[in-house]
Amino acid sequence: MPTLSHHDAQSRVNDIHAFTRELQRLREEGALSLDADQRAGLEAHHLRLLDDYRAQFDIDRDSQDSRLSLGMRMASFLGALALAASLFFLFYQFWGLFGESVQVAILIGASLVTLLATFWLQRHDASGYFAKLSAMLAFAALVLNVSMLGQIFNITPSDRALLPWAAYALLLAYVCQSRLLLGAGLICLMGFVAARCGTWNGVYWLDVGERPENFFPAALLIFAIPLLFNQHRFDGFAALYREFGLLGLFLPMLVMANWGGGSYLPFSAHRLEGFYQVLGFVFAAAAIWLGAKREWPEVVNTGLVFFVIFLYTKFFDWWWDAMPKYLFFLVLGLAAVLILFVLRYLRNVHGLLGGRP
Repeated sequence: MPTLSHHDAQSRVNDIHAFTRELQRLREEGALSLDADQRAGLEAHHLRLLDDYRAQFDIDRDSQDSRLSLGMRMASFLGALALAASLFFLFYQFWGLFGESVQVAILIGASLVTLLATFWLQRHDASGYFAKLSAMLAFAALVLNVSMLGQIFNITPSDRALLPWAAYALLLAYVCQSRLLLGAGLICLMGFVAARCGTWNGVYWLDVGERPENFFPAALLIFAIPLLFNQHRFDGFAALYREFGLLGLFLPMLVMANWGGGSYLPFSAHRLEGFYQVLGFVFAAAAIWLGAKREWPEVVNTGLVFFVIFLYTKFFDWWWDAMPKYLFFLVLGLAAVLILFVLRYLRNVHGLLGGRP
């Protein structure tokens, strides 16, 4: 059997179930019929694959397993947040009782212990849920480590702390295949790049939000990562990169479309707001087209959501004060119906949204 990742094994299991259902339909319709020996051999092969994948990867064998796994993922997420919060408040509850050297030793020890526990669980926990929980705790320990060491030695807060946090979160995300940690790492990375862009333009790093355009380079960088580095072995990572990249692009555009005074560009606020409104429509439409062309549903959905947000924002600016409220919401409803017709036309005629393979 070739070497597979957990994602590949789960995809194969899902394909087996889909094939079995379709084979049953074909047999009922009289389109295809296997003899007894062929059916027995096929079922034995599939059962052997399912048993092997279950033993090696702890995959979901059926819909009931899938529902239980969803509950386990939710429990793992909530447990990770609760344990991280517990660690945070534990440190602050008893922190003043220890001397400086003991505080440093506790911080370093907490980071090392949680990291080693994560690696050990990754090797012995086939499901990955406990390893992901431990990885989240390890990330929280490092954040506390850097923050509290800065307080102990009276180090001026800096955006540079975001860089080791991002690197550590990304390392743990790839080790444990945790999309939650990947998201945390991307937030830290985006914050660091935006803060650097701001400081290079004379903005204090904590005031980076006052210049939303600082997030554009980080958004483009994050969006490009899965294009440069293959993420096939990591389930959902490429989609998450693209989603965070688009959010880092569209959210600042939405802010600038309603608050032009935060731009670096030397134009009036009114002109800048109009410029970013048009830019938002253009980029949202481009995202819909690109996502449909490359079969990236998350890009299509994100582009569509922001296209509608920009459209409704513009309607509000134009007609909220001028129209009766019933007529304003009627226009919004008719616009939504028009969008549905356009999307259905694109899907059925051009095959852009879920077209033929």
